[in-house]
Amino acid sequence: MVSGKRPRRGAGKMGILNNFGDWMGFLKDRVSQAQGAGLDQQTIQAVAHQIGDYLAAEVEPRTPEQKLLKEMWQVANEQEQQAIANVVVKLVQKR
Repeated sequence: MVSGKRPRRGAGKMGILNNFGDWMGFLKDRVSQAQGAGLDQQTIQAVAHQIGDYLAAEVEPRTPEQKLLKEMWQVANEQEQQAIANVVVKLVQKR
């Protein structure tokens, strides 16, 4: 912060959000790590739901895909949000 400006939300480590393919690759790596650490599918999906809540509330979408996911998340009820999270987990596992 040499310039006195605050970094934009999502800058730095969250730079992977600039490209949807990079983001999906990042998620695939994290899911693989979670599985390697012994987390079961249900736990991974629960964490994915928590991450979805955080992203929808705190991170500005940078790609059309992220914008669509955020809009879907915001209109979905709890059960539908869990379904979205589950599908994203399945999607990255198939990559």
